[in-house]
Amino acid sequence: MSSPTDPRPDTEDTLTRLLHADRRGSPEHGAVHKPMHPAATFAYPNTAELVAVFQGRKTGHVYARQGNPTGSALEAKLSMLEDARATAVFSTGMAAIAGVMLTLLKAGDHVVASRYLFGNTHSLFTTLAGLGVAISFVDATEAAAVAAAVQPSTRLVFVETIANPGTQVADLAGIGALCAERGLVYVVDNTMTTPVLFRPRRVGASLVVHSLAKGIGGHGQVMGGAVCDTGLFDWQHYPHIADSYRVGDPAGWGLQQIRKKGLRDMGATLRAEDAHRIAIGAETLGLRVAATNANALAMARWLAEQPQVQRVHYPGLSSHPQHGRAAALFGGQYGALLSFELRPEHDVMAVLDRLRVVILSSHLSDTRTLAIPVAQTIFWEMGPERRAEMGVSDGMVRLSVGIETLADLQADFAQALSG
Repeated sequence: MSSPTDPRPDTEDTLTRLLHADRRGSPEHGAVHKPMHPAATFAYPNTAELVAVFQGRKTGHVYARQGNPTGSALEAKLSMLEDARATAVFSTGMAAIAGVMLTLLKAGDHVVASRYLFGNTHSLFTTLAGLGVAISFVDATEAAAVAAAVQPSTRLVFVETIANPGTQVADLAGIGALCAERGLVYVVDNTMTTPVLFRPRRVGASLVVHSLAKGIGGHGQVMGGAVCDTGLFDWQHYPHIADSYRVGDPAGWGLQQIRKKGLRDMGATLRAEDAHRIAIGAETLGLRVAATNANALAMARWLAEQPQVQRVHYPGLSSHPQHGRAAALFGGQYGALLSFELRPEHDVMAVLDRLRVVILSSHLSDTRTLAIPVAQTIFWEMGPERRAEMGVSDGMVRLSVGIETLADLQADFAQALSG
């Protein structure tokens, strides 16, 4: 039963808990949101308490580069959403991924990653390769391909739930079972699905990463990233945890090292102001996901019927290779991301230039619909051979569907395609 000081019904949904989380923490003056704490430094009443916080024996803040109270409030909400043990927030999603890789891996280690990774993540992994970490890019839609790539030096497997821009859906459950069997850290990027559609903990993920600028923040006005520790990985057996971080509950060792090295040493800290904006944006997450997913499915079906369009990639279409998997994993919703390929006789840039409602932009999961030609922009650095391996054609358009009225989106594309 709920107590008078914690008036939550026993059956309360996570999204309702998220909406009321701040006020239930008794913020000052009866405010319904936690205040921002932009302070750079924090004082303690005695040296012993300061030392305990520094050594990780007590929670607290010592310097804002390692985190701030506003960020901590956001971390608690993200842990709630992901059913995670704990969370660390970063300045961007790429900072969060870099924080994981650069703090848990050493030269000589090996990583298995999806070949369909987001372009910037792929670029980061090529940088890691230059630092002595071997990377195998495989078709993560098949757990067998991941298993075949595992080596004695493999430490970590990294996949995305829905790939950007091709929308391939990884064999998330199969890879999770493999990682559990082999004792590998399983990192899942849940940005494109968000915890509304999917919680990677269900398939055994060790760590869940997010670009908070996308679905969770949701309004295109702030950057941020997060690493959520699900509590499923036994960090006592991970060889690269430094002795100084083997303090307290072993379940917290991994994230403590990520936080200390990724924030304190590398300075990839989320500002209090940005943490506050993300936390406010997250309150409408459920509504936005429902609206954007419904629009995306309708747009995918509509685009597939247009004579100028050669192919549409969207997990919600029965023609998608992983449609059945996506339906089972994501509860009948399929995300706000789709891509489509124009027939060769149509100039992709000319078509996009005729759009009047849809915004030409590289962002994702905004409230507004965004479009970008893939081969000429976000995957340009990869070159034609690597793009071909990923199924990225010169006529591919990535579409991040927003919450506009569906008829307006269809009318905008109808005039752009027929012009």
